Amino acid sequence: MISHRRTLSVLVENKPGVLARVSGLFARRAFNIHSLAVGPTDDPELSRITLVIDTAESSFEQLTRQLNKLVNVIKISELEPENAVQRELILVKVKADDASRTSVIQVVELFRAHIVDVVPDAVTIEATGSDAKIKALLSALEPYGVKEIVQSGAVAISRGSRSMTEAVQAERKQLRGA
Repeated sequence: MISHRRTLSVLVENKPGVLARVSGLFARRAFNIHSLAVGPTDDPELSRITLVIDTAESSFEQLTRQLNKLVNVIKISELEPENAVQRELILVKVKADDASRTSVIQVVELFRAHIVDVVPDAVTIEATGSDAKIKALLSALEPYGVKEIVQSGAVAISRGSRSMTEAVQAERKQLRGA
């Protein structure tokens, strides 16, 4: 069975326990979540969960059907790489003494990252970008000695002017007017 990495954007009601129900579904079905990010949307009643998972096509279809059955799930959208912008945030603490600091700074500049903290023997770097950019940055910093990494889950949004929340808001408006 061939597995593919997929990004799901799940619009949910902004209520306590919703994330636990969504992640519980993945656990019960033995799906591994590669990355998960959740946050508010432009509508205070809605939150967006961005999930990156590895799954086969048949399992993916079953999973989306099960997600749609959850009461607090409003809308699910698979974000295809060519039709979405996806980014991650990483903070990396790297050894950087007097001898290596200039080289580390050059790597940081090359990747358009930022140094956000400096101490005599280390620097902390902040970078955002695609999974490939983050991996390349870590590879370039590895020779200097990576001391610590903190990485967010992926966040993603579809390209173009369409908004996931607009359709839901229009639907709700129609229901209230009916």
